[in-house]
Order: sequence, then structure tokens, then C-alpha cells
Amino acid sequence: MFRLMVDASSVLVRETPSNLLPIHAPRTSCASRHRSSTRFCARSSGSETERAERQVRARGLTMLVELRIEQLGVIDEVTIVFGDGLTVLTGETGAGKTMIVEAINLLVGQRADASMVRAGADELRVEGRFVLGDGTDRVLCRVVPRDGRSRAYVDGRLATVATLAEFGADLVDIHGQHEHQSLLGAAAQRAALDAYAEVNLEPLRTARAVLTEVDAALATMGGDERARAREVDLLRFQVDEIRNAHLDDPDEDASLERQIDLLQGAESHRESLRAAIAALVDDDGAVDRLAAGTAALGRGEAMREHAERIRELQALVADLADDMRRVLDEVDEDPQRLAALVERRQLLFDLRRKYGDDVAAVIAYGAESAARLAELESWEARAGELDRRRQAALAEVQKQAARVRAAREKAAPRLAKEVEGHLARLALAGARVQVQVGADAVGDPAGDEVTFLMAANPGSEPAALARVASGGELARAMLALRLVLTQAPATLVFDEVDAGIGGAAAVAVADALADLGARHQVLVVTHLAQVAAQAAHQVAIAKEVRKGITFATARTLHDDERVDEVARMLSGDLAVESAVEHARNLLNARKSPRKARSTRR
Repeated sequence: MFRLMVDASSVLVRETPSNLLPIHAPRTSCASRHRSSTRFCARSSGSETERAERQVRARGLTMLVELRIEQLGVIDEVTIVFGDGLTVLTGETGAGKTMIVEAINLLVGQRADASMVRAGADELRVEGRFVLGDGTDRVLCRVVPRDGRSRAYVDGRLATVATLAEFGADLVDIHGQHEHQSLLGAAAQRAALDAYAEVNLEPLRTARAVLTEVDAALATMGGDERARAREVDLLRFQVDEIRNAHLDDPDEDASLERQIDLLQGAESHRESLRAAIAALVDDDGAVDRLAAGTAALGRGEAMREHAERIRELQALVADLADDMRRVLDEVDEDPQRLAALVERRQLLFDLRRKYGDDVAAVIAYGAESAARLAELESWEARAGELDRRRQAALAEVQKQAARVRAAREKAAPRLAKEVEGHLARLALAGARVQVQVGADAVGDPAGDEVTFLMAANPGSEPAALARVASGGELARAMLALRLVLTQAPATLVFDEVDAGIGGAAAVAVADALADLGARHQVLVVTHLAQVAAQAAHQVAIAKEVRKGITFATARTLHDDERVDEVARMLSGDLAVESAVEHARNLLNARKSPRKARSTRR
């Protein structure tokens, strides 16, 4: 199967499989399983294509440089290399021009339909390579199987279709009938008005962030005054109870147990102590017997070590006896002291039951409760301060929101008037445009809802752009908006923009597209010779039947080929000499590229 490469940057068409290489080796375009079939055009180091791409990178442009389509509708395999500025796709009705737009739609996340898959194929695949302003590449890929769910890839990695759409929204905007058009969305229309009016949203965003922070602090403090009062009362009781217990020693409960044990058996303990002391130090007690042992060993050097050890035992026993005498002096029947110790032990037991497993835990709980109580007792002061901060933040939000709304309301009629002026040139002289600025929009810092309305015909009521009935009218409305607005995705695609017009209006549309091409990469599906003649690049789409099977072909046109194609568009017959001459004149009169194009990002 031969693969067709189409280069819209003024290079020759190549039809040799050896000219096809991966997008950038060794990385795959979609995924490793598609490595063998997912390929883009080769570019030899000296080719005009490569030189054009080097210029794009050197100038920091963002644009679609290559588009590969496989098994989509009547397309078998087509690869197109795009250039900067205005590129037109021309051909007979039904040749497959719109399939190129459909492919780009799939590339930027439009809903896929299995009926798009070419008859006899298992799946269709669309890949696009974009050069970004920083000189890097971004490769988007969409695979739609005949059975099952579609797959999306970004730079060779599997991604969701939503992710593909997110990337695509920054790169491509498509204008035509029921297409993926960013300017139909409320957020995009609001952003477009802000860009036109040069509205600075940062002060409003900052004020809202401060208000959100204060509200979060108030929510953390709690807003239930009764619950807060109940917690304060409970904490005060607990803190007072623990504080009044004078807990200083974490081991106090163990000490109490020892003291109570002594006092509860005072007489028995005294008798035991007296007997033990007597056994140690009375006549013929342990001390005397140890002394006798020392004497028995004598003063000889051989027994000196043993004698020393006996003397050490003798001193130890004497010290032990002194300790027991001190305890004996302390042990006395004191019912009052015993009662006090028992009461203290019960207090510690009650505190442990409520606040912790031991005295140390009770002490810790008391400290935490005291801190929380102090925080709550200062609530009124803190709440007052936060409330003052909130009122100031709210006032700043309202001030900044009013400033933003005033700027939008002031700019809205100017934007509408400028767009109407362009629409008049584009064969919509009776069209009316309104830019409404309302309130209560979700997702806008100022709460404004911005809506672009249009009445394409005199006497009709303005309606939202998404409800404009004619695809051609909608496309021209988008063209007019793009001529006014400075911010837009790098690549703009127009389908049906010239539907139902001719003569001076066709020339106006052609001039408008050429002007837009000075700032953006513009791809246009057109039937108008005037539009085709203004393009920097032209790709002819045609159908041919081979062995009963229809194939779409694409061919970059140069020089006389463009003259012939434009002549065909003028008269439908290449044999008409006047059409050929007219075509040549149109092409010779084409606008030269604007310098503004070199500064576009």
C-alpha cells in the first residue's frame, strides 16, 4: 500500500515508503504497539520542508506542522506537512476536504463515531505534531476502533480524551458547523472580552483569596455560640478540678500506696522492725557474729581479702539497722493522717478514671484543656478581629468586582461594534452583535456572565452564537471575532466560512483570512477562488476510484498547478483561457506575508 505525503510548505510530493520515518526516534508516536504503522514524513537535512520548520522554531512560533490520517472515511493514508500563515484545502464537492477537518476535530478531543472508520479497516488513527513556541514538539494522537472505546495519546503516552482536549484547546480552534469552537463557551467569551478590554483580574483574585482565607479561619473557630459556651463551662470545671488537685509528682499514686500500707498496719510493722533491728545489732546479733568471724580469720595475709569482705558486710548490716530505726520512728498509729492519705488516693483514682490512665496522663490532659480554654475564652476578641478583616476583604472584593464589571460593560459595545464592522465586510451587513454582561456567573471572580449574541438578519432577535442556524454565518462570525481579538490558539481552522457568498464579499473574506494568517496559522476549507488565491499554501483534495474502491488523495500545488486549480474553481473548466488568465492575476495579486507573523507566539 503506498503512502501519500502532502507538504504544504512548498516541497514536492513524495510517494515512496522509504521517505516515511517516525516523528522523532526513538520515541513512538502513539504507543509501542503502533510503532510500525504510526509514522510521519522524513525530512532530509537539505529539504525545503526542514528549512521551513527551522524558521518556525527560530521565530518561536506555535503551529501544526504535520498531520497524519489513516482509515478515516474515504482516506486510506495521508500525511500533510503544513506551513505558516494561510493554507487552503480545495477540491470538488464531496472530495473529502471536510475529512481533514474531521480528523483535526478528533485530534482535539471531539466525540468519536465508529462510522468514521473506513470500510474494511479495523480502526482509524489521526496524529498531529505541533511545534511549540519553546522549540519542543507535542504529538497528539487519537485511535478510534470499529468496536470498543477510542484511545488518546499525548507524546506517545496513553491519556484520556479529556486530557487530549485540554491540550488541543490551547493549540487549535475550529470554526464551522457544530464544530469544536472555544468561543462558543461562556468562559472563553468572558476571557475574550477581558483580553479585548485589557481587564486586570489579579487584584480581584487576590481580594477573593483573602476573603476565602478569613472565612476558613472563622469556620475553624466554630460558629455555634451555644456549643462554644457549653465547651467553655466543661473545660473550666475540668481545669479547676485538676488544678485544685495540685498534681506535681507523676508517681504520687505509688508513693501513697506505700504510705497507706505502713499506716494501716502500724503496730505490726513496729514489732517486725524491732525484731529485725535486734537480730542485726543486739548482743550476739549479726553485727557481733560478723565481728567474731573477722577475728577468727586473724591478721594473716592469706585471709586478708575474706576479712575485708566480712567487715564490708558488717558495715552494710549496721547501715540497714539505722534505716529501719528511722522507719520505726515514722511508723505510728495516726488515724487522721491515714484518713487523709486514703482520701488523696481516692481523689487520684477519680481523676485517673476521668482524664487518664495514670497521674502523668491527668497532668497532660489538664495542660491541654487549659490551652483550649484560653483559646475559647479569647474567641470573642479573635472573632471580632476576623470579622473586621472579613468586612475589609469583602469590601475590597466588591470594589474590585465593580471595577472589573465597569471595564467589561464599557468595552462590550465597542467590541460588538468592531465585530459588526467586520461582519459587514464579510457579506453580513445586516448582522447585529451584542455583548451582554450579566451577573451570577459561576467560576468568575467578579460573578459576571458574558454572552456574545448575534442576529444574522435584520428583524431577527439576537441569540447566543451557539444558536446561529447557518454554519457559514457562524464561521464568518468567528472570523470577525478573531480579527478583533488578539488572543487565540495558534492554529485556526475554518470550514464553510465562504458558504453562500461571492463577488466583493468573497474578496473581503479572502482578505480577512489573509490578515488573520499574518498573526496565526490558518487552515481553510474553501470553494472560492478568491480565498484560494490569497493563501500562502494550497492543498488539492480529490477522489479517485481504483478497482471499485474510492480513495481520497491530497496534493500540494505549486506555480502552474495552483493556476490550474484556481481556474477550475472559477469556471469549472480548465480549457477556458479567460479563467486561467483570471486565476493567474488573482495569484499575482496575493498579499505578501505580514511582518507581524514573525512575532506571533
